[in-house]
Amino acid sequence: MSISNVITLFGGVALFLFGMSLMGDGLKKVAGSKLELVLYKLSSTPLKGMLLGAGVTAIIQSSSATSVMLVGFVNSGMMKVRQAMAVILGAIVGTSITGWIICLSYVEGSGGLVSLLSTSTISALVAVIGIILRMFSKKQGKRHVGDILLGFAVLMFGMQAMSGAVAPLKDSPAFIRFMTAFSNPILGILAGAAFTAVLQSASAAVGILQALSVTGAIGFVEAYPILLGIGIGAAVPVLLSALGAKTGGKRTAWAYLVCSILGAIFCGAVYYIADAAVDFAFKSMVMSPVSIAMVNTIYRVICAIVLLPCLGAIEKLLIRLIPESSQEREASADFDRLDERFLKHPALAVEQSRMTINAMARKARENVQDAMLLLHEFTEAGAKKVEQDEDLVDRYEDKIGTYLMKLNGSELDHQENERVSEYLHTLSDFERISDHAMNISQVAREKFEKKISFSANGQHEMDVLLGAVNEILALSINAFIEEDLEKAYRVEPLEEHIDVLCDELKLRHIERLQTGACSLSIGFVFNDLLTNFERVADHCSNIAIAMIELNKDEFETHDYVINLKELHAHNFDKLYAEYAEKYKV
Repeated sequence: MSISNVITLFGGVALFLFGMSLMGDGLKKVAGSKLELVLYKLSSTPLKGMLLGAGVTAIIQSSSATSVMLVGFVNSGMMKVRQAMAVILGAIVGTSITGWIICLSYVEGSGGLVSLLSTSTISALVAVIGIILRMFSKKQGKRHVGDILLGFAVLMFGMQAMSGAVAPLKDSPAFIRFMTAFSNPILGILAGAAFTAVLQSASAAVGILQALSVTGAIGFVEAYPILLGIGIGAAVPVLLSALGAKTGGKRTAWAYLVCSILGAIFCGAVYYIADAAVDFAFKSMVMSPVSIAMVNTIYRVICAIVLLPCLGAIEKLLIRLIPESSQEREASADFDRLDERFLKHPALAVEQSRMTINAMARKARENVQDAMLLLHEFTEAGAKKVEQDEDLVDRYEDKIGTYLMKLNGSELDHQENERVSEYLHTLSDFERISDHAMNISQVAREKFEKKISFSANGQHEMDVLLGAVNEILALSINAFIEEDLEKAYRVEPLEEHIDVLCDELKLRHIERLQTGACSLSIGFVFNDLLTNFERVADHCSNIAIAMIELNKDEFETHDYVINLKELHAHNFDKLYAEYAEKYKV
């Protein structure tokens, strides 16, 4: 095999991969977001999920793309792991369709009308139609169809180039010896898995194996273990997509690998044991592109059929392999409280809601405190925890909000209705407090990466403000959890002082900028922090006001604040003076 053949081979591989990518992207764009909706809505039973996975994967030509979507669905809580696993089995089957499409590149004609069915003619015709649609069509949908046809044509030309480049290998004793080594099942499986892991595409790996088969040097005994390994190696891009995902997303990604390994073990064991007993005659057959596509499809269909009834056992295995973190176990326990069966018993449902929203409140406060610590000592682990907790608080809001809306439709007595209203009013404030924790974390990252440090005066002022914000968080959240109105009345005077304090710190910072004591880059960080801390205090005030006003069977935030100040109610002036003295700069 000459250097020219090697270059042609790599060029063919490049064209093949680009054509497959272009065709797959075009198919996804033509389908739009409908495929995602179909996957989400129509996978209610394992059989439906498997058939759906096979269909969607056959359309987008990538089991990895389908599985990555599923990881996202499970990670966001839209889909259960068991539900996603059935779709993954279908995706494993659906990706074999590409092998049959590739077989078209080996259709040849000897002349006359038959020559119209040759690869060159079909590819050229498809390419011409594709480029016309791509360049001259004004409608976006037709342009995407043009991309699909161009991708198909490029794929076909790539296969032709690969086949032509490897054709001389049929007379190479070294190549024949190399391929014969893969008759060892372990070596064949490892080679197939490694090759696919590098390419990150099972379809591409099968296509290259089909190209090599034209040499006549690949028999069934060599091709079969390689195909088993290809199925395993295809899990690599899915696993990579789950880096940083929650436990459910990681389990979904690992489900692809586990199913592929179990399928390879089952199909491998059945074949090799049966062959030892019967000595199959077909194992001596020389493989062709069509026979490789057929074996690949049969193997994947058998895997899906055998594993479909075992999804429950596989899920238990995944739970043992990838246990939940203590944080997620705690959240799961909280979410389990919101059982819809309790909706028939409103008093119990309200109590379960109270316990769950209290857990959300604690988590929101903890997240702000964790973010504050990053201002003094930034770590990636700390920033990651803030991000994970923010995501968790978002899930709390979604779960609790949905549950409370259902509960609101039940027959509630006066006290129960009052509690539900209070929870609905304060739910978004807890979520927004956690959002600001995320913002503070990002400011801390900027401060760390740009090596920004405050002046001595600026740091002192920031420490005073941090103390005030910590206290208002403790006051408002403890007041809410303990249902303590006296603590709630203390929140507004402190919030008023924090507003004044933030205004004063901004003025002092401008003075330092004018004298050159602080730089402009520090100014952006300083002001961002002031804004976020001021917003946190505002949401703490909203929580306290909701408690007080709903306790009086009314909800007029603006009137409450005005009356509190003008009427000097509930020791507002005394408390304000106390906080002004405690947190002064």
